[in-house]
Amino acid sequence: MAGGVGSRFWPFSRNNYPKQFHDVLGIGESMIQTTVKRFATICPRENIYIVTNREYKELVQQHFPDLNDEQILQEPIGRNTAPCIAYACYKIAQKNPEANILVAPADHVILREQAFLECVQQALEVACQEDILVTIGIKPTRPDTGYGYIQYDSDSATPSKKVKTFAEKPSLETAQRFLQSGDFVWNAGIFIWNVNSILKAFRTHLKDVADLFEKGSTSFYTPEEESFIDSAYTHCRNVSIDYGIMEKAENVHVILGDLGWSDVGTWNSLYSIADKTPEGNVVDGEIMLYDTQNCIIKTPQNKLVVIQGLQDYIVAEHNNVLMICQRKNEQQVKDFVSHAKESKGMLYV
Repeated sequence: MAGGVGSRFWPFSRNNYPKQFHDVLGIGESMIQTTVKRFATICPRENIYIVTNREYKELVQQHFPDLNDEQILQEPIGRNTAPCIAYACYKIAQKNPEANILVAPADHVILREQAFLECVQQALEVACQEDILVTIGIKPTRPDTGYGYIQYDSDSATPSKKVKTFAEKPSLETAQRFLQSGDFVWNAGIFIWNVNSILKAFRTHLKDVADLFEKGSTSFYTPEEESFIDSAYTHCRNVSIDYGIMEKAENVHVILGDLGWSDVGTWNSLYSIADKTPEGNVVDGEIMLYDTQNCIIKTPQNKLVVIQGLQDYIVAEHNNVLMICQRKNEQQVKDFVSHAKESKGMLYV
């Protein structure tokens, strides 16, 4: 899934070049390239499908010149994750009605890739044998209020554990209770299922979405696909896969992973996984620091930036925007984007 804008990572992530196409970690490849490479040993290249906004088709092609047009699924408008996943799964079903499918966001970081692949293998083994929907839950390392949580049946001795409930982003007090209980994990938004199981779930819990995509099943892999998708998305409601299916289905299981995972959805999430100086700073750019601690600073390589006397700040510059914000107030970044759009226009978002 590569259609999001990632506005909480502004000004680095922008409408015309969202964060999945950036080299966020400074490793020489974009986040989406790292994600695709992660699956090289478990999925043939021809079975990779990227669902993205139509505006980003050329960006996808630049990052993956070997993918053919059939592998780039173009959404005309954003409709959240349920329609995105429905599009991919109904199209894959037309080609392989027995396919096993893994759904992953294009812009997440996984530092322990071997552990991740072991989780995926465990999930595939159960998903191909049973009518279940499997998600990967991340063992939490802190009471984070920016993630959703999954409560699971801790009495189960098998790797695949029955899900009791999903919880939206909690308050700090609630997140602390989740960690203390020991049976909650972060919801990473990574799913594994057999195509028949997920299509059955769509028919049961999101019948309106299922009806839309079933009508166009014969148009996939034909010249009629684009016009069908345009029509379907016009009539399709905005709904997440979590709200539409996962929170309602009774056959959801979770496999636990200690993966060094982050959705890199915010500046603080990047700060938490990045290498730090002895003063606790995360630095990317041509930067001179004095009396500065616990900051994350990401600025252009061709500009010298001198900072004195900051503690616990975000300093981020990209293209025509410089943002300076206290780390504790990073949730206001989405407000900054909204206000910039209203008062300054699309040039800055």
